[in-house]
Amino acid sequence: MKLKDIYWHLRNDIASLEKELEKNINADHPVLQEASSHLLKAGGKRIRPVFVLLSAQFGNYNLEEVKKVAVPLEMIHMASLVHDDVIDDAELRRGKKTIKSKWDNRVAMYTGDYIFAKAIEMATYSKSPEIHTVLSDAMVEMCLGEVEQIRDQYDFNQNLRMYFRRIKRKTALLIAVSCQLGAIASDVPKHIEDQLGKYGYYVGMAFQITDDILDFVGTEKELGKPAGSDLTQGNVTLPALYAMSHDIVLKKKIITLLRGDRVEREEMEEIIQGIKQSGAVEYSKNIADKYLAKSKKSLEHLPDIQAKKALIRIADYIGSRKF
Repeated sequence: MKLKDIYWHLRNDIASLEKELEKNINADHPVLQEASSHLLKAGGKRIRPVFVLLSAQFGNYNLEEVKKVAVPLEMIHMASLVHDDVIDDAELRRGKKTIKSKWDNRVAMYTGDYIFAKAIEMATYSKSPEIHTVLSDAMVEMCLGEVEQIRDQYDFNQNLRMYFRRIKRKTALLIAVSCQLGAIASDVPKHIEDQLGKYGYYVGMAFQITDDILDFVGTEKELGKPAGSDLTQGNVTLPALYAMSHDIVLKKKIITLLRGDRVEREEMEEIIQGIKQSGAVEYSKNIADKYLAKSKKSLEHLPDIQAKKALIRIADYIGSRKF
């Protein structure tokens, strides 16, 4: 089953959002225009707008109103990826050159800032003042997450609390906000909005943990970048944290290798195998599954509509991603 099959019934609305995205990244400056278009054409799951659309269906669904939060949320996500690639010095994303690689860091930072600004501009057309408060608070938290990622790079002694706080701010928060804002845009009752927000948080945490697992077990073709890229870039994720806490020899090897000038592919493969053999994948998957169970429990008392079934199936899909 493909992710898009789960929300196939929303395909026309998603196509409308895609056109709105294309329209809103237009820029008068040719470099900004080209860089923004390059990012958009790289594609993506568009999972955040999907969460907005599904959550909005629990209330008075109006696509034109929902667009005013769905499109800005995806643009904020896109902008954060551009900034991430600068921080990580990443050459590839989804198998294509990053903006910092195709142009340079300066163009990448200005492109990210431009897309952020355009997102906020579009969000100002939303009817509810609460939307602006929730969105601005989320952006503050995301920026803190960016700073934490820089601080935590190559910190091989960080703890699980630091990791979970970082992925909450960098991933789970925006998915939770996607569910919450979709609900607000459609005047969903407050108790349902709260449960949708909880669902988004739990499923967002699981989504990032499974991404972190896939970075070690996926192929370059599947990932669009070499396996182990997170660790090579100094981002210590849950599988690596677990493996290093259970194998001091492996920890020393990782620290020695990644603090060197260059990491050879053969050496990185040896580390990846060590992480796999440590039980880190199974441990991380178990934690992701616990978050997914909580996400589905959050939906238990919601109306039994097609959107609820789709949200449950998305959680199941995340739990079944290929390891």
